Amino acid sequence: MTIAKKEVQEDYKSRINRVFQFIDENLDVDLSLNTISEIAFFSPYHFHRIFKFITGETLKVYVNRRKVEKSALDLLHKNITTTEIAHKYGFSDNSSFSKAFKKFFGISPTEFKKQNPNKYSKIRQLKSKNGQEYPDYEKYICIITNLKKWIKMNANIEIKEMPKIDLAYVSSIGSQNLGTAYQKLMKWAIPQGLMNDKTKMVTIYHDSFKVTEANKVRMSASVLLNKPVETTGEIGLTSIEAGKFIVGSFKIGLNEFEKSWTGLFIWMNENGYKKADRNPFEIYHNNFNEHPERKAIVDFCIPIE
Repeated sequence: MTIAKKEVQEDYKSRINRVFQFIDENLDVDLSLNTISEIAFFSPYHFHRIFKFITGETLKVYVNRRKVEKSALDLLHKNITTTEIAHKYGFSDNSSFSKAFKKFFGISPTEFKKQNPNKYSKIRQLKSKNGQEYPDYEKYICIITNLKKWIKMNANIEIKEMPKIDLAYVSSIGSQNLGTAYQKLMKWAIPQGLMNDKTKMVTIYHDSFKVTEANKVRMSASVLLNKPVETTGEIGLTSIEAGKFIVGSFKIGLNEFEKSWTGLFIWMNENGYKKADRNPFEIYHNNFNEHPERKAIVDFCIPIE
């Protein structure tokens, strides 16, 4: 690839990053092709092609999926009516919301909430998405009990007021692409003098594996900034706003991340906390490749109301 072509691709990705942020912040309004293409400074025709190339989805499919998946998470985590959800995500009425929801999940919003009780939605929805039958009641309770024990033995959990965190990031669509995103980020960060023994890497989750297919989950591979920097191309700047968080500190193997997240959300619900409308994230305190047992020392952070 020529340098000129690479720069063009990076510029395109930078513009699409702006689009991701705009969509996330405006799911309640008309997100037409004409509106969004102006945000990206492309013609509608050109934007349509570029967006589908980068995301694998048309803009319409992507926006509808985001709205329905966000509404599903509200059904799981909030005491909110379907009418309120329909209004929140820009559906014309409750009927159009229910129709879009059923088309995506195969069941109505009411049935979805009934099948996925709030406390333990992570496990049940994962099994549903995989097309497997739910475990019987006794086995189900056993799984939950074991996860509670796992969290108690392996996590130090605190409620913390955290300050604003400034980050540079590279977007990753699909968990299979996160490693590549971090490689690009570090290639940029090293010449900037950002990498040292105290550097913290952060992964922000813009989607939830509860309701989004793994190959469509959008994440930000990020590095915590300790000074102002300028970025170009697909390296973007973002912030995690100050607020209250559940912080679970772990020392775990890579195959234990899902179990840890699931257990932490169970802990959240068991202790009466409500997730806020902000994104959860991970802060890494070591390079697991350098640990004698290949363990990651990591904080899992859930924003709460």
